[in-house]
Amino acid sequence: MRKLSDFTDDINKCSKCGKCQEVCPIYKLTGNDCAVSRGKFLMLQGVLKGDLKLSKTIEKYLDLCLKCGKCEDFCPSGIHVCQIFNAAKYEYVKNKFYGKITRFLQSPKVFNKMLNIFQKNNRLTETKTLKPAHDDEHHTKLLYFKGCANIINPKSERAMKKVLSNFDVELIEKNFDCCGVPFLSSGNLKRYEEAKKHNLELLKGDYDYIVTDCASCESALKDYATPDCYKETDELYIVNICHFLAIQDKKFIFKKPLKVTFHKPCHLKSDAFIRPLIGRCINVEYIEAEKHDECCGFAGEFALRNPKLSLKMMREKAQNLAATGADIILTSCPACIIGIQQGFLGKKHPKIMNIIEFLALADEII
Repeated sequence: MRKLSDFTDDINKCSKCGKCQEVCPIYKLTGNDCAVSRGKFLMLQGVLKGDLKLSKTIEKYLDLCLKCGKCEDFCPSGIHVCQIFNAAKYEYVKNKFYGKITRFLQSPKVFNKMLNIFQKNNRLTETKTLKPAHDDEHHTKLLYFKGCANIINPKSERAMKKVLSNFDVELIEKNFDCCGVPFLSSGNLKRYEEAKKHNLELLKGDYDYIVTDCASCESALKDYATPDCYKETDELYIVNICHFLAIQDKKFIFKKPLKVTFHKPCHLKSDAFIRPLIGRCINVEYIEAEKHDECCGFAGEFALRNPKLSLKMMREKAQNLAATGADIILTSCPACIIGIQQGFLGKKHPKIMNIIEFLALADEII
């Protein structure tokens, strides 16, 4: 686990060119230079030099970040922006009282117990194991990373299994831990590393694809399942289940004509599958929304710590999606579904669902 001081060279690589301003959704809303990475790097340089202390003010600006990764993708110096912010957040909260409370609640014993309570109280949680249609060596082996959201409410898991029952696949499930994204958001790097280590062990095996129905889970797996962590990972495909379905030969038949639009979650590495997949949906028209790939504004703890900014982003997102006139709004992140719903709060709106839930509504899959 790297400390903030380990990132000194990375932080000093920042040329203060301001390219991050061009892509940062928060800067576009606020015009505050402390919202972008170069502003935060200036503060963290002061901390590393001893001129500043990691304070509540600096933490506030660290939390004024969606962790969308746009600045990192756009950075000409190739700086690992999110890793730096996570390390700084960890060092600030580790000795704070609320940090200790967070670590207690996120400890494996407490965190998993809370998930088990949801699972026991939710009668819809039980799902069938999916076996291949033919007992031979030609079926596709999928390792399924379920994610915490499906333990709390397994709608997308049930939908995925319904869809995959039409394919010759074997769906393998293991006792994975949380992907770790919530732990990073709260500055609990130690718990994140524990989850990462546990999950990397369970990823080992002979599979054609590692699939998930959550953009955040996919992003986490791709971020920590790298060749230097686990040598076989570069030979595996870690994808959203809809990416897998988009390259299959099946068509999804809808008897009633429908218009759909799509919100791309920040954590979804690529949405290149959406048009080919909808192209396989008969009687369905895809309408791209304005700024379809901009953050919905929810972003986990960001919504709790910056409610006014979050709500403003949610409302803009909802407005852009509604302007398409779509019957159904699709996405691939359970948190984004909540964010979009909040943006429509008090207003009539189209149905909002995970893409796999929409595919499960098909009248026929052939």
